[in-house]
Amino acid sequence: MRNGGDLVVETLEALGAKTVFGIPGQHALGLFDAMGRGNLHFVSSRVENNSAFAADGYSRATGEVGVLFLSTGPGALTSLAGLQEAYATGVPMVVVASQIPLDGLGARRKGMLHQLDDQKASAANVTKSQRLIQHASGIPSAIQDAWTEAISSPQGPVWIEIPQNVLLDPIMVPPVEDALAEAADNPPRVELVREAAKWLAEAKRPAIIAGGGTRRGHAEKSLLSLAEKLHAPVICTPGGNGAFPWTHELSLQSWIEDQYMTELLEDADVLIVIGSSLGEVTSNYFTFEPRGRIIQIDAEPRVLESNRPGLGIRADAGQALAALDEALAAAPADARPDWHGSSAESMVKETLVKVKARLESQDLAKELKFMADIREAVPSQMQTFWDMTISAYWAWSCWDAREGQFHSAQGAGGLGFGFPAAIGGAVGLETTGKPGGSARVLAVSGDGSAMYSISELATAKQHNVPVTWLIVDDGGYGILREYMVGAFGKATATELARPDFVKLAEAFGVPAVRVAPEDVGDALKAGFAADGPNVVVVETLLKMFAPTHLDG
Repeated sequence: MRNGGDLVVETLEALGAKTVFGIPGQHALGLFDAMGRGNLHFVSSRVENNSAFAADGYSRATGEVGVLFLSTGPGALTSLAGLQEAYATGVPMVVVASQIPLDGLGARRKGMLHQLDDQKASAANVTKSQRLIQHASGIPSAIQDAWTEAISSPQGPVWIEIPQNVLLDPIMVPPVEDALAEAADNPPRVELVREAAKWLAEAKRPAIIAGGGTRRGHAEKSLLSLAEKLHAPVICTPGGNGAFPWTHELSLQSWIEDQYMTELLEDADVLIVIGSSLGEVTSNYFTFEPRGRIIQIDAEPRVLESNRPGLGIRADAGQALAALDEALAAAPADARPDWHGSSAESMVKETLVKVKARLESQDLAKELKFMADIREAVPSQMQTFWDMTISAYWAWSCWDAREGQFHSAQGAGGLGFGFPAAIGGAVGLETTGKPGGSARVLAVSGDGSAMYSISELATAKQHNVPVTWLIVDDGGYGILREYMVGAFGKATATELARPDFVKLAEAFGVPAVRVAPEDVGDALKAGFAADGPNVVVVETLLKMFAPTHLDG
């Protein structure tokens, strides 16, 4: 007998979903019963927050919509920190949560298991919208609408909840045969493109900040064309890492937290900011004081001018940059920018040399070699997932994504993202098929953040996921320790008792090794060549480079 759960599964399959993440629950059993009659691949995590991270990683790695099934009450609430990361970063997801039976809704305290006064209100801060479906006939259209909203810029997670009885009761609705979801168009306004092109045609020192929206809008090709036309230096934020070729003569790479970069960007007479709010990290902790005009492009209208006044263009980054590129003719050879007697290319080269010299003056040889060894070991096409840990903070600035993709949790900044997101990414690459390369991915965590998701070793083993997990173990919350010592002279509550990660991984049936920092490259290469999940543990204390926003 078909039920409401079948309509959920059939609609998702018709929309192109292949994989679902989540954990079964009493009110959601109709969903899971229906999956047994369908073709969706279910990946069962061990904690709902990690299920959300996994669906997020699946979407980032594949460019498709992540799908998450949640149970009612505690299960739904446990997912919220993971959804905050997806919402902050603009990751398209469809979240289907179960609900108590219809006759318990309306904030009546009937004493039902998992009952909340208003469950979807709990998700309002971390999802684009929330829907309660009260009749089975409304399921296909609601999911189709949610999918459309999730993929429309600004992209993000959309929440649907369905009561237990609506999922379980027999239905008269015929099987879903087709469903269509097309992203809403989000082009720039013509007069804004015309004005921006005018500013840029007159600019003597144009520069570009490429944020995460550049990648989400698939604007890389237009960004490269525009930068070369303008001879404009380009710097990528942590979210935009990989949007511009790392070794290009106009690339300032991602050293966004360095004062030398801040000074160069401040000197631009026209600054294009794409898919970024010019927030805390991008503004070098709000020390950035631009002297020129700003053109800010973002799909989310609340971002525009949220930190700096400028010409705000509400549009999908890909559409906006393509329109701006088309509107600009290539500059004549004798009309190149003039950075006070230097070319843009020379300024880029000189600035990178100064950044390198600053780093080399800080006794960071171990850290620089450690990050270089990881980069050398990781294949050019491999995607990497970084938790909130010192290695990731280094990677924000120094990681050349090459042909792979760089993913980190800088959107919301919560712990525990790296490993479950990598599991989702690897599952996605296996499920959808990755042309020209392996589905294996790398996850990087500290020992503190690793404990948030250690239970997902069981998930990785159960599904034989091709993920290599690097755990950098420094015995505590390393970056908080460093912050507190710097600010107060001592650290409090940052030291952690932790397990023997090698033995713990082996207890899950996952191969693991412990190596010295200088051997991390060889250990990773061996892990990449293996089958299924594996773990590499490095016990070392890494330092961050000195924060330049505190200088003076």
